[in-house]
Amino acid sequence: MAATPVWGHHSDAGLDVNSILAFEGTVTEFAFRNPHVYVGVETAGPSGEPVTWALQMGTANNLNRQGWVRDTLKPGDQVAVRVHPATDGRPYGVVTSIDKQGGLGLAPVSDEPQAPARATTLAGKWRADVSKLVEYPGGFDGFFHAELELTERGAAAQALYDPLSAENPESTCIGRPAPAALVSSRLYLLEFELNEDTVVIRTEYFDEERTIHMDGRDHPDGSGRFASGHSIGWWESETLVIDTTHFADHRSPYQIGVPSGPRKHVVERYRLIENGTRMLAEFVLEDPEYIAEPLTHQRELIYLPHETMYRFNCDPDSTSRFVR
Repeated sequence: MAATPVWGHHSDAGLDVNSILAFEGTVTEFAFRNPHVYVGVETAGPSGEPVTWALQMGTANNLNRQGWVRDTLKPGDQVAVRVHPATDGRPYGVVTSIDKQGGLGLAPVSDEPQAPARATTLAGKWRADVSKLVEYPGGFDGFFHAELELTERGAAAQALYDPLSAENPESTCIGRPAPAALVSSRLYLLEFELNEDTVVIRTEYFDEERTIHMDGRDHPDGSGRFASGHSIGWWESETLVIDTTHFADHRSPYQIGVPSGPRKHVVERYRLIENGTRMLAEFVLEDPEYIAEPLTHQRELIYLPHETMYRFNCDPDSTSRFVR
């Protein structure tokens, strides 16, 4: 039995997360792509007619880390699945577990403790210590559902949002700007590159790459706005401070239908702790048009220099399959 994390990207809207449907069937498709891996499974419908289910799994990046590869499942394989089904009755669901006849042959995960690696600077690869994070139902969107206090305008925009339509930016491979990469670090690696006049932060999440200008410049004048915002930074002793403004409008940067606009402002702070084995990361998010109170969040990241950074390579077909 192989369990996969049900940590949504287009949110849990349209899914009955309080029930699990179990059935057996034949694999018709295994699309190993991002932002979601999909399995097609043909099974018998209520009247005995064949029905093919489209079953959403996690990302290819994270399934890779669990030992999955492109041919882990093949058309013709017999499987037993457990899924959260769609609420509208269509044959669509999110996998909670899948069992292949004869076993999946996943690479074993070692239980041997490993000595923590130590960094001397922020440079390198990092991921959140999930053991110290609050587990929000729904993952990324659950975090923002719980933590954001909305203005009337923000709540009204959220009420009008249809996450299962082309209105959802993810349906066309549009990612989410800061602080999405840090919130997503429970699953996706962050990589810091320190240069003389810039810091570059990369994430596996939608392959975002941010350049932080460290040469003393200010934010630009005028109305120029950018998908990832405009970031300037400086050092306060051993702490890297990043100030980001000039975000382009985004219909759902928090995955819950609350937009962001021209007044959005994010301040991040990063510093090494515990002899360089960890990084303490914090952000303050403000957007007074849609968010009533600033959101402050803090977490610890673990230094993982030997981990592999996978490309996200968002696939247009895969990313839009959840649309009704």
